[in-house]
Amino acid sequence: MSSVNPEVQETRRLASVAGLAPRRSSGEAWARFAQAQSPEEFCASWLVIQCEAVGGVSDGVVLLQAPGSSEFVPVAFFPEGARDRTHLAEVSERALKEGRGVVLPREVPGQAAPASGQPRYQLGYPIRVDGSLRGAVGLEMDWRGEPQLQVAMRELQWGAGWLEVLLRRHADPAEAAQLRLKLALDLMGRLLGQRSLRDSAGAFVTEVATRLDCDRVALGILKGRRIKLCAVSHSAQFDERANLLRAIEAAMEESVDQTETVVSPPPRENLPVVAHAHELLLRESGAGSAVTFPLLSDGEVVGALSLERAAGYRFDAQTLELGEALAAVAGPIVELKRRGEENLAVHSAHTAKRFWQKLAGPGYPGWKLAAVGCAAAAAFIAFATGTFRVSADMIVEGSVQRAITAPFNGYVKEAPLRAGDIVRAGQEIGRLDDRDLQLEKIKLASQREQLSRQHREAMAKHERAQSEILGAQLEQTQAQLALVEEQLARAAMLAPLDGIIVSGDLSQLRGSPIERGQVLFELAALDGYRVVLRVDERDIAHVVVGQRGELAVTAMPGETFPFTVTSIVPVNLAQEGRNLFRVEARLDGDSGRLRPGMSGVGKIHIEERNLAWIWTRTATDWVRLKLWAHLP
Repeated sequence: MSSVNPEVQETRRLASVAGLAPRRSSGEAWARFAQAQSPEEFCASWLVIQCEAVGGVSDGVVLLQAPGSSEFVPVAFFPEGARDRTHLAEVSERALKEGRGVVLPREVPGQAAPASGQPRYQLGYPIRVDGSLRGAVGLEMDWRGEPQLQVAMRELQWGAGWLEVLLRRHADPAEAAQLRLKLALDLMGRLLGQRSLRDSAGAFVTEVATRLDCDRVALGILKGRRIKLCAVSHSAQFDERANLLRAIEAAMEESVDQTETVVSPPPRENLPVVAHAHELLLRESGAGSAVTFPLLSDGEVVGALSLERAAGYRFDAQTLELGEALAAVAGPIVELKRRGEENLAVHSAHTAKRFWQKLAGPGYPGWKLAAVGCAAAAAFIAFATGTFRVSADMIVEGSVQRAITAPFNGYVKEAPLRAGDIVRAGQEIGRLDDRDLQLEKIKLASQREQLSRQHREAMAKHERAQSEILGAQLEQTQAQLALVEEQLARAAMLAPLDGIIVSGDLSQLRGSPIERGQVLFELAALDGYRVVLRVDERDIAHVVVGQRGELAVTAMPGETFPFTVTSIVPVNLAQEGRNLFRVEARLDGDSGRLRPGMSGVGKIHIEERNLAWIWTRTATDWVRLKLWAHLP
């Protein structure tokens, strides 16, 4: 009894399952098929077996896609040897174009029909891998009836599965990695496609189950120390109290506790993981295999992804590799969505917990140094004291100010000085045009002489009544003349004191009319100034007469001048939506560089207070006022 190679026996067994009838195949072809070392040898031996299984085949060809190209090239022929096979191109190209099995009757032009009177047939069938066309098979065979033709097509369809196995076995690693990357991106798109975590997780696990041929896929979220199911494939709603779902949660917790991928049954023996909960899950669900991947985000476990396959199917290395890649990408996305759905209290608690882990745990020296620095600064602020000062906008005014007004209606004649000039007492600042007054003076002087002569004549004639009338007119004219002379005396505007002109500029108004009483110049004495501070109503309660302070003017920001508060005016001034109070102060020491009208910032020294109170008093007072206003 002759012995048969075990590899040939196994190949024949698989071939019988696939529809290849070994009873019609030669032992030599099966031996070559089992011992093929290259894709060409595999396809050549396969084509021999396939043609013998179909029967009546006179010609055959196998086309495969050239690596790195979109062209299809022949890799095997039946029978071997050089001959014209262009007649198989039409059926092969049509199978590739239509993506399905094709049957065409062959009639050779210029040749008589066969003796049987029936045409020959050509069969074409495409070869697909993951939905992509990777090749085609073309056969030419004798005529047969419709039932036998369907059997031949079925034989070819089942036999093409071996070529798919070959293409998968010899697939380009770069192309396979690209396909896996595309699949992973498609699955991640499902996880990112919905706004809520539950909806996106449901779509994600359902798509994973469909694309990876799984019976059930579940995603769980770590809450505290327990896993809670978030989504189960093909289930919009599920009962978390069901025994099967509790078994899934237990299997997830087993993987999370070990922070390792757990596979049951294991792909190899002596794996250093515990899979007791997964074995219980298989017994509870009746599945053939299960695997759980922990989901990590920033090095911390946030959940788990569990996959189950039906009885008789196990997870291969490529599926496990893809599952680990999915878990690595899904972990941060799931955690981001979960944090986005947390309320403020939970989010604050998690943030505080992570911060404490950085401070109390290993590593993170920068965080620890920053925390120590913040603690030291807080302690310093809590116990250290400083000078409490009230800040306010200020302006410098002269202690004595005088205004020079127009003594009569007239015109500006001369204005040699203007604001900013320093003057002495009695110095002429400007002059008004007095020509009209001079004429009026001459007129009144003439009237006075005339009335005086008439008055003397009336007295000489003893005309008592006429004398009294003329006397009254004379006095009236005398008064008018005195008024004109007084106005003439005031036509020249003289400085009433030594000081500086703080406002007024008539140099551009020569010949312009002015009205009586109009303020033309303002002067301030140089021998004394006062400071006017506008203190906010929130700080006015801290200010009392006699307190000292310092001021800095905009013109000299690097120099300060001391002052003492002299009075608080109990009248507020509304300015820019704020209520301000006028506080007057006296400058101490030399103030020769200051000038009236200078503005800046003044700070009144109140007392020594705690730094924390000083820096938080504004916010504290605001909160107190709001609470008092709203509380019953």
